[in-house]
Amino acid sequence: MNRCVKIGNGQGFWGDSPDAPLRLVKAQPDLDYLTLDYLAEVSLSIMAVQREQDPRLGYARDFIGVTKALTSEWKNRRKLRVVTNAGGLNPRGCAEACVAALREAGCKGMKVGLVTGDDVLSFAKDPGPHAEHFRNWETGEPISTVADRLTTAHAYIGADSVAEALRAGADIVVTGRVADPSLTVAPCIVEFNWSLTDYHRLAQATIAGHLIECGTQVSGGILTDWLELDDPVDLGFPVVEVESSGSFIVTKPPSSGGKVSLLSVKEQFLYEMGSSDTYISPDCLVKLDDIEFIEEGPNRIRAQGARGESPTGFYKVSATYRDGFTASGMLTIVGRNAVEKARRAGEIVFERVRRAGFDLARTHIECLGYGDAVPGVLRRPDPEDVVEVVLRLSASDPRKEAVDRFAKEIAPMVTGGPPGTTGYATGRAKVRPVYGYWPCLVPRSLVSPVVEILEVT
Repeated sequence: MNRCVKIGNGQGFWGDSPDAPLRLVKAQPDLDYLTLDYLAEVSLSIMAVQREQDPRLGYARDFIGVTKALTSEWKNRRKLRVVTNAGGLNPRGCAEACVAALREAGCKGMKVGLVTGDDVLSFAKDPGPHAEHFRNWETGEPISTVADRLTTAHAYIGADSVAEALRAGADIVVTGRVADPSLTVAPCIVEFNWSLTDYHRLAQATIAGHLIECGTQVSGGILTDWLELDDPVDLGFPVVEVESSGSFIVTKPPSSGGKVSLLSVKEQFLYEMGSSDTYISPDCLVKLDDIEFIEEGPNRIRAQGARGESPTGFYKVSATYRDGFTASGMLTIVGRNAVEKARRAGEIVFERVRRAGFDLARTHIECLGYGDAVPGVLRRPDPEDVVEVVLRLSASDPRKEAVDRFAKEIAPMVTGGPPGTTGYATGRAKVRPVYGYWPCLVPRSLVSPVVEILEVT
């Protein structure tokens, strides 16, 4: 019989439930590994803002609180290993803060693995002969158009460095921009002594990691049948039981709410897929044609049949650059002709900004409640039937003073706008810096991950 390793994921993004990791660990006492995924593409932009304000920041500080919460489990001699990309732009700062928290809690002898080397900002700013690879995936523009405004550029490295840290005895591994599924692949490599060229098994583990990387999305979150869930208050975070063959079962703690079903698994499986036949990861190319999902019991779905091929010679890069400033504000418009009044109010705000001397680069008017959140997707109601909308106004521009002027023009509509204007209770719209997203590639030969072990003494 195949031995299995149990891997749970307690965070789907930076901002997910801070109590979820400890709840999952307590609800699943036989968990071997806990993965925590903090990095969406937007996360690095937020971290860039924080790091500019304080160079000691740039990582998911929530993870330090999670570490403190888990110390009671480690002090009870529970063998639980944690793998996380909470390091963000500053994995060393995160790892050192983690060591300090463990030391303060008396968890002596524990080891924190630190994986760095994903930062490729210097290459992005001056790619030299590799400039073609750094073109924007979506627009084809050369990176030279934003090179002087670049703030971050990080390669999505794979599981091999994380596995190296685990083999060196790390109880916790802190990384920067490691590909989400690789957080799960690395423990499988270590536990089953898989080769880095055992692509079929790596493909299975990659799918396992993909299914749990977004936390409760595979156990009922944003599910088509969400209204039918049992106990959505305590939505269970997912667990995969991976066998040495690579076949695995997706499940959740038996005492938790939500459900793991064929529908929930297939919906998450299709999430963020860029191709109908291949899922590209830094560890392997996963061929999707022969994957099977089989219901083996309540909240137990087996996945098998993934095939793998050697990865490409490139890493994906997530880069960000300064792209001006933005602000958004909202008003509620109620009563007859609500949609017409709201749109007219928005037009007046932007015309006043123009008359003040600022032609804003980008503006947007939304009547939320009239289908504007997903334009062209939902059938709009008859405007005569809409008696309440939320007017949301947004603007962005390279000039901070232009956006600041826009922010000052929203409040006057409370007394100078249409009848039925209300909902202005949060103060003037805040002007924020904008960071643009630049997806591109980097040759693997330019990226050299480094592994260090920090011991709690």
